[in-house]
Amino acid sequence: MAVTNVEVRSGAYYDSVVLMQLQRSLADLAGVLDAGVMMGTGANKDVLAQSDLLAPDAEAAGPDDLVIVVRAEDGASAQSALDRVDELLAARRKGGVDQEYLPKSVESADQMMPDAQWVLVSIAGRYAAGVTREALRLGKHVFLFSDNVSVEDEVSLKQAAAEKGLLVMGPDCGTAIVNGVGLGFANRVRRGPIGMVAASGTGLQQVSCRVHQMGSGFTHALGTGGRDLSDAVGAVTARQGLDLFSRDPETKVIVLVSKPPAPKVAEELLQAARSAGKPVVVDFIGYSPPAQKVGNLHFVRTFDQAAALAVQLAAETPDGGPGPDLRLERFANVQRYLRGLFSGGTLAYEALLILQEYLPVVYSNAPIKKGQNVLENSMISQEHTIIDLGEDEFTVGRLHPMMDNDLRIRRLYQEAEDPEVAVVLLDVVLGYGSHPDPASELAPAIAKARAEAKKAGRHLEVVAVVVGTDEDPQGMEEQIAQLKAGGAKVETSNDTAVRYVGQLVQALGKPAKAAAAERQVNVELATLQQPLAGINVGLESFAESLVAQGAESIQVDWRPPAGGNEHLMAILERMKSK
Repeated sequence: MAVTNVEVRSGAYYDSVVLMQLQRSLADLAGVLDAGVMMGTGANKDVLAQSDLLAPDAEAAGPDDLVIVVRAEDGASAQSALDRVDELLAARRKGGVDQEYLPKSVESADQMMPDAQWVLVSIAGRYAAGVTREALRLGKHVFLFSDNVSVEDEVSLKQAAAEKGLLVMGPDCGTAIVNGVGLGFANRVRRGPIGMVAASGTGLQQVSCRVHQMGSGFTHALGTGGRDLSDAVGAVTARQGLDLFSRDPETKVIVLVSKPPAPKVAEELLQAARSAGKPVVVDFIGYSPPAQKVGNLHFVRTFDQAAALAVQLAAETPDGGPGPDLRLERFANVQRYLRGLFSGGTLAYEALLILQEYLPVVYSNAPIKKGQNVLENSMISQEHTIIDLGEDEFTVGRLHPMMDNDLRIRRLYQEAEDPEVAVVLLDVVLGYGSHPDPASELAPAIAKARAEAKKAGRHLEVVAVVVGTDEDPQGMEEQIAQLKAGGAKVETSNDTAVRYVGQLVQALGKPAKAAAAERQVNVELATLQQPLAGINVGLESFAESLVAQGAESIQVDWRPPAGGNEHLMAILERMKSK
């Protein structure tokens, strides 16, 4: 009989990549059937419960506790696996960044690399604001990947940065391109005459990749974090980016991309864009513009349109794409529903927006309108469903799905077992920071899911959107080849893929039931035009990505100050600010 053993470590802190590697290493041990390694948050406990790993000790753990669960063939195998945790952690540590000395703080890292203009922060959200304040105190721009940072902290950080002429990209900023170097989840995109400001990580990646595929490129592409264009934040970073590009002689066209902005903030930002002195392509998803073109503002509805128009305005010609082949005879009579499993939040959002043209209702854990068409349980799809697996409920204390395919593969098998499901749509986001070979895991899973459906007399259509370029480290063509070999239909355009599946499920019939930055901000262009050097606090893979792109990087061996005691941490922060 299978035995489940649990170990809870209070106050333990590890890079989420380390936790993923530990989980996989434990699962590979002899006699181990499954393993889970994550922080003891409510959302993570739900994930453990779905995998039948939520033992009582794990259920009692707090959000600051590291939970290690092993299910094995017998008690001896389970305990043996837990006994090897420290050994496996030590082995992972030896394989990290190739650096003789790891400084313990941003300040000591700055002393080692005083010319570093950037600090990359990807630690747990409850600590991220403090590290960002330290970086700003030292005069650094910040790429803030961490999520679960409060709105109040975001406003405070961005206002402090604006007063210093510094950028805070984030929180929850997944990607950016600065002087040809990708930060976070980054694609290898050529240099060119287009500048982009994006309150969307995968939106930035999709537009930049499509621009690259169309033959053009970017001066810089700046992320803002998803809340930047909210009423509370007031588009502080977006305004800074727009101002920067308006002053940059190398930037000929500006692209603005965002999930639905607050109406008042959108109007104010567009008013600023009208005085940019150059064409501005605007893709505010869900926004209703007064006209397709207003002065120098060009409004579009999708990422593809934004990329194509930007390239056209930069005097180059975009490519087109083939039409869909539906072949409805392949499906059983009961098959009718679409299930989308996205790692990119704004790719999922664009899918929801486009699908409005084809389906009356699509459920989601991150719907277009808050409170409308919300899944009752994010772990269980209903009718047509689009899931954003990068939402906080799936990522707190757990690796982002661009880096770890485990949760998505489990969900793929779950959706494939539903006899009414006809199509599974997913994204595969390549580039630095992402999984080094996602197709090697996804393609076999797709093949298995399709084979099981075939045994049951059904055809399962799997459509994969590959977001990447021919220069990405994963090898875009090889990734596409693997996915196609697994039976997936592959597109490089989210727009094309979503319209294909929209037409397909529409044709199958039986759709789901109907149902504040007032200060003048001047970011020095020179700081972005210098060869990039960055201090990395958090995911070591981000530092490795910088080095792989020819940039300088130094990794900080960061641990929560004062043992994670928030009261003592606040005192230390106040002392530093004096």
